[in-house]
Amino acid sequence: MMEANGMEEAGNASWREQAEAINLESYTYELPDDRIAKYPKEIRDQSKLMVYRNGDLSHLRFTDLPAQLPANTLLVFNDTKVIPARAHFRKETGAVIEVLLLHPELPTRVINDAMLVRHSCVWECMIGNKKRWKAGDTLTNLIGVNGVPVTLQVSYHDYERNLVRLSWDADVTFLELVKALGEIPLPPYLNRDTEEPDKETYQTVYAHHDGAVAAPTAGLHFTPRVFEELEKKGIRRSFLTLHVGAGTFQPIKVEKVTEHRMHSEQVVFTRALVQDLLHSVEHIVPVGTTSLRSLESLYWYGVKLFKKETTDFNIGKLYPYPWKEEDLPSAAESLQAIADHMDASGVQEVVGETEIFIFPGYRFRLCRGIITNYHQPGSTLILLVAAFVGHDWKKIYSEALANDYRFLSYGDSSLLWRNGID
Repeated sequence: MMEANGMEEAGNASWREQAEAINLESYTYELPDDRIAKYPKEIRDQSKLMVYRNGDLSHLRFTDLPAQLPANTLLVFNDTKVIPARAHFRKETGAVIEVLLLHPELPTRVINDAMLVRHSCVWECMIGNKKRWKAGDTLTNLIGVNGVPVTLQVSYHDYERNLVRLSWDADVTFLELVKALGEIPLPPYLNRDTEEPDKETYQTVYAHHDGAVAAPTAGLHFTPRVFEELEKKGIRRSFLTLHVGAGTFQPIKVEKVTEHRMHSEQVVFTRALVQDLLHSVEHIVPVGTTSLRSLESLYWYGVKLFKKETTDFNIGKLYPYPWKEEDLPSAAESLQAIADHMDASGVQEVVGETEIFIFPGYRFRLCRGIITNYHQPGSTLILLVAAFVGHDWKKIYSEALANDYRFLSYGDSSLLWRNGID
């Protein structure tokens, strides 16, 4: 339920009517299958880079990125790491059951902590061939973990909710277990099996915190060489963690976009990041849509603190929209409210949940530009890009198609500036 503080019923009708008038067909385009990059570039930073600034477009290489950023830019990266979240189990009947880990439920929902659990845990999962795996049935695998034989048993904790209990008989962590058991879950639109090189190429070079089931793919282009050039120019960088969920691939299937289900994703912010943002509040450029969504969610968490609504970090998908502008704090005020709360609580880290839905009509609070790949037609991420650059998103995508850019997760890159930003 959305909080009512600072909201007017008359305003609600206005924003909701505008949102429900969004015609999803206006945010689609023709994407031939051969334009989807099934494999990455051999050298990450040799991908193409399109730069959009105030309606103008230029075509570069990703190694040119440092020259395109003002020296006072703060780049914000998502340092989540993809786990081998897909596992297969064969029943005695021969039926193969696929289990895709989505989110931990027990004994903790905090993903970083869930990776360290031993002996037993419960996860929400996506089940392939569920009709062959009945409630009450137990699946068993014998696997080797760090040279130790481990018997893993998998059963339903809650059949209707796809909550799955995993139990194992050795003193190893859940992360050690899944690394021995599972495989990296590639996006479904790649339409191919995971291959050995994907274990490395589907991770950013700065991936650190295990827990995602999809990579923050805008970051796949960065290399030590690019980081070295950014450092020479004095461009600073900071990190947050959003554990990307499978919901990022879910197409919009409803007529009214506001009714699309946005899956909640877990995000972790440090006090050091908040301080970095405060020092660069006018010059923040997120790397990827996950970083952008995280930063904008952080602003709205600051609103809740500033308004003394709650200290819980949980941003609903439509929470930002009904507010009157005069009732909202500035970006700096919001961030300061978070810094003050963390200092008063004596914490260096905040863990929250967000299902924020950014579509045309959204007003960006923290992000001046964005580095991002090219997204699926009619997706929530196309709506986000359209919210960021307006109708010119069509110009950007048409130009990319006309110039042989590679699309989606393993594809090429873009640097987009909000109109009016120098």
